Amino acid sequence: MNAITDPITDADLDSYVDDQLHVARRIEVESYLAARPVTAARVMADLRNRDELRLALAGTAAAFRPSIADAARRLERGLSRGRVIGLLQRAAAVAVFVSAGWLANEAVGPLGISEVVASAPPPPYVEDAMRAHGTSVLRASMVSQPEVSDYDPEEIRSATAIVMPALPGDWTVRDVQIYPSRFGPSVEMAIETRDMGLLSLFAVRPGMFDVVQPTLAPASGVSSVYFQIGDVAYALVTTGDVEELDRMADRLAATLY
Repeated sequence: MNAITDPITDADLDSYVDDQLHVARRIEVESYLAARPVTAARVMADLRNRDELRLALAGTAAAFRPSIADAARRLERGLSRGRVIGLLQRAAAVAVFVSAGWLANEAVGPLGISEVVASAPPPPYVEDAMRAHGTSVLRASMVSQPEVSDYDPEEIRSATAIVMPALPGDWTVRDVQIYPSRFGPSVEMAIETRDMGLLSLFAVRPGMFDVVQPTLAPASGVSSVYFQIGDVAYALVTTGDVEELDRMADRLAATLY
């Protein structure tokens, strides 16, 4: 077997965004992006803009939103750098004007202000993380359910393809379980920390490659911060301080680069 891998070029990244790569090359590109968060973030932005433009050009009512028009403008500026063929550049401009005209006629008035779009909800895996945290708390209260503190990150990676972040030296693993989730096997860890007491670290492969910086997910009674590196997503869940939890998430995410 030839051990030399073809270097990933800008042309490969463009083809990745345009769905022009075969499966093996897409996997190589995704491995490349997983080690380069800045480049991955740019590529994910291009993918998002591409999909939003496709919605706009599809002519659905949902496409005609200010956010879609803005996406078309952003993509049109990107197209001038040669990312997609000139035909799509003209289509992006048309989508902007069509969206603007539709909004002008259907809004409250020619100078009306559209309704503010609410913040996007957290990803579905955050709900799974909350459920896993509740199950861990329940297990800890049951004498018949002994805790499993043996933690082997390499074995977890081999069995589930989930890469776990490096834990700080002053964290103590109290329990590790593999739970089912809507995305397949997930890892749920109960951890004792010096600063925040007991918290949960949840990890799962949500089936989508992305780079998400630590983000607070508001909930009732508990605090959670989620983030994603490549094809694995993580969530920290606790009843402790949100700001400290956010710092912990940043600390864990840094170990994955």
